[in-house]
Amino acid sequence: MSVMVLGTASHVGKSTVVAAICRALADRGIVVAPFKSQNMSLNSFVTEDGGEMGIAQAVQAQAARIPPHVDMNPVLLKPKGEKTSQIVLLGHPYRDLPITEYYQETDHLLAIALEASERLKEKYGHLIVEGAGGAAEVNLYDRDIANIRLADALQLPIILVADIERGGVFAQVYGTLTLLPPGVRRLVKGIIINKFRGDPALFSKGVQILEDLCGVPVLGVLPFTDLHLPSEDSLSIKDKRSSDHQIRIAILRLPHISNFTDFELLEQHASVEYVVPGASLEDYDCIILPGTKNTIEDLLVLRETGSDRDIAVARDQGIPIIGICGGYQILGQEIIDSGIESRKGRYPGLGLLNVVTTFTGYRKNTRQITLTANPIPPILSGIGTVQGYEIHMGETERGDEMRKAFESDGAVSSDGLVIGTYLHGLFRNVSAVNSLLYYLSRRKELSFTFIEDNSCDPFEDCARLLEDHVNMEKFLSIFHQKYSLA
Repeated sequence: MSVMVLGTASHVGKSTVVAAICRALADRGIVVAPFKSQNMSLNSFVTEDGGEMGIAQAVQAQAARIPPHVDMNPVLLKPKGEKTSQIVLLGHPYRDLPITEYYQETDHLLAIALEASERLKEKYGHLIVEGAGGAAEVNLYDRDIANIRLADALQLPIILVADIERGGVFAQVYGTLTLLPPGVRRLVKGIIINKFRGDPALFSKGVQILEDLCGVPVLGVLPFTDLHLPSEDSLSIKDKRSSDHQIRIAILRLPHISNFTDFELLEQHASVEYVVPGASLEDYDCIILPGTKNTIEDLLVLRETGSDRDIAVARDQGIPIIGICGGYQILGQEIIDSGIESRKGRYPGLGLLNVVTTFTGYRKNTRQITLTANPIPPILSGIGTVQGYEIHMGETERGDEMRKAFESDGAVSSDGLVIGTYLHGLFRNVSAVNSLLYYLSRRKELSFTFIEDNSCDPFEDCARLLEDHVNMEKFLSIFHQKYSLA
């Protein structure tokens, strides 16, 4: 009793559909575990035991009401540029490999992924498996361990998700089914149409046409909706739109930006814009340097584009500058690399914090953490105790006079307006968002209504969407088909 969710393309909503299935089944008393054999994303999560995994599977685990575990995403690819990715295997850094060498390891990695899926099956009984990208990438079939080869190995019933918003939904579905290998095509038992704008009932004729063309039932048509779930990968950043809030925050859209899910609560309560290096940083009330997979390369881009000078000007004007993880390293005096993160050398930072970062070994600090901010005005003093996680390479040392931003982490300038920390998830804490926005509002003589921590559960909205727009009786009949691990 398990199911696999494949997509007609990237970004069609597979992750959200899987999260919705996980919660809907959990609400029915059915214990399930999410699983994605291979994920490519710079948005990651750290488990309680310090393992790193794709954030989408962590979110899906929360939807299923079970703790995230690295077996749910045994292979995580973190792009580093120049056709090279860091491979995180079962939660820990494995190797940096160019894509051509990575493909030589697919048999080995698939075997590890299948072992992970078997462990999850033994523990939880049922799996909701998510594919990656589009299922019908015919040139990749011999090495596609996230879709075709995995489907062939697991022999699970498949639900195919298509995105009607981008247009061409008939070609998406029919073309995908036609191109799938026969052994996988026969496993497709249902279709879900996602992101329909307007009344889904208006697509009833389209449903009938798809079923006639494909010989596969359409289980439902999901309306377009704005669910506040963490973004899975870099494609999601293109969909972000700033609001009309009077508080404007610039987040540097670094070439190797990572974990921009850190700022999605801020996006709901301020006008947050992802600004490419070289674009103007004038008229922003706060500037944030986010995490990055390639700290040194992104530092050099800031210098090449002149953004380093714009940040220095903003600092002189009293604009708060906040660096998270790699952004914290960039704000320092110097980064020294022994050839681990980039080319061996010494790289001057932006010099806004008296800290020095050194890369000396191929190891990564990954842990969940609870920290209390030091009571330094005007921002840190209102934050209190917050939760998040560290996920970084390199070690950072503070100068003798440099104060810590938190009890055991980071650094803060003497006036409290330049803050650096390794704490991912800082601004997923309501107290941190309130403290920052209260200060920025007061500085502009604007009123500010404190955000209440209602701890709402977005997964209930996911489940309701599924229950209201998908034929759950048909879905459950597919889900309860026999699981067979070939």
